[in-house]
Amino acid sequence: MSASCLINSPNGYMPASERIPAIARPFISDGAKRTLDVVEEFVEEECIPADPIFEQQLGEGARKRFSADPPVMEDLKAKAKQLGLWNLFLPKSHAEGPGFSNLEYGLMAEYLGRAALQARQPTVPPLTLKSRWLTPLLNGEIRSAFLMTEPDVASSDATNIGLQMHKDGNDWVLNGQKWWSSGTGNIRCKIYLVMGKSDPLNSNKYKQHSVILVPANTPGLTVTRVLSVIGFDHAPEGHGQVTFDNVRVPAQNMILGEGRGFEVVQGRLGPGRIHHAMRSIGGAERALEWFLSRINDPAKKSFGRQLAEHGIMLERVAQSRMEIDSPRLVVLNAAVMIDELGGKRALKEIAEAKVQTASALLNVVDRAIQAYGAAGVSQDTPLASLWAHARTMRIVDGPDEVHILQLGRNESKRGDTLQTRIEAQKAKAAQVFRGYNLKQSDNLELNRTTAKANL
Repeated sequence: MSASCLINSPNGYMPASERIPAIARPFISDGAKRTLDVVEEFVEEECIPADPIFEQQLGEGARKRFSADPPVMEDLKAKAKQLGLWNLFLPKSHAEGPGFSNLEYGLMAEYLGRAALQARQPTVPPLTLKSRWLTPLLNGEIRSAFLMTEPDVASSDATNIGLQMHKDGNDWVLNGQKWWSSGTGNIRCKIYLVMGKSDPLNSNKYKQHSVILVPANTPGLTVTRVLSVIGFDHAPEGHGQVTFDNVRVPAQNMILGEGRGFEVVQGRLGPGRIHHAMRSIGGAERALEWFLSRINDPAKKSFGRQLAEHGIMLERVAQSRMEIDSPRLVVLNAAVMIDELGGKRALKEIAEAKVQTASALLNVVDRAIQAYGAAGVSQDTPLASLWAHARTMRIVDGPDEVHILQLGRNESKRGDTLQTRIEAQKAKAAQVFRGYNLKQSDNLELNRTTAKANL
């Protein structure tokens, strides 16, 4: 083990399993602790050093659209399988998974978020389609994509999703467009999970949509283009814009059943937001490490002193440390809530985690970039790419505004009850005053006047 890659305290290396926050330790199994240490070593020793190789291989030709993974990605996948670091994200109840809870995988996701190069987790279809789609997905032989967001509506309100789905005999016929369909740029993306409007006249707007499996080679499907992220090209994955022109799909491909689209989506997005949030924490930690390296570099002095000797830099470091540690605990708490009560009972905690981690990542990366100056916005550091990812995280999985609005709305529902309680407390206080034969008055009351006014 290379100590240079695993320095994480002033005294050197301390295993990841020994740095688990105290409030989370009682919920972590010994097996998860061992895997966490392996994940950390794999990311630091293998994934992060491979990041620039990945970029170079893309530049040498693998950036062609619909390309397969570059050789370095294939090699890392093989090493990950050898180490048992495969399909870690699958829920504890999933027969094909390693059996980790959301909390345990959340801790691992923090380290995965430190590297730009990491195996993408597939969107997993139901077990009923195991032989055709699930097994090759979990083996890494094919990829999947989740198609929800649309270019022509405000998709932050998912009830606006309007891709048309109408029944024709034993098939569903799909027409419309999707975009930000991550993974569709890869030739090995073989199956799409598509959300559309199957029952537009249903009086319950949350029963109007369905999610259906659509093979990528279905006639009428066109990946019209891929989208850059603040100028960055995410080949070979790509976030595609996909057109559906009378795409015909067997009715048996419907997931859970007609009108249950929101049920499918919420089941996916709850834990997914936790995983994204912990990867954001990992990205923030890496940005802080680059920040600390820069301000302690003896070759980088300003006004006769190292950057670390300037108070403003130390203040920014301290602020960054607090902004990372606080939301980390929020995320871990949300993961425990999901594990114990389910996603529906943890909506508040999930929203808090999503918003706070995205903000923390953006702030920490911005400070690190500022310390590097012009180098910070160039390709010579990972900071510019991290910043683009951080800014995107304020939008994906529902924009911050939606989560904040929902948080505020749910919190405000307590208002009437609290008003009643406060008034009851005031009445009780008045009763106590009377019981002691005291007159309620303001101890700071003066009633000072200079003279009686003349009329």
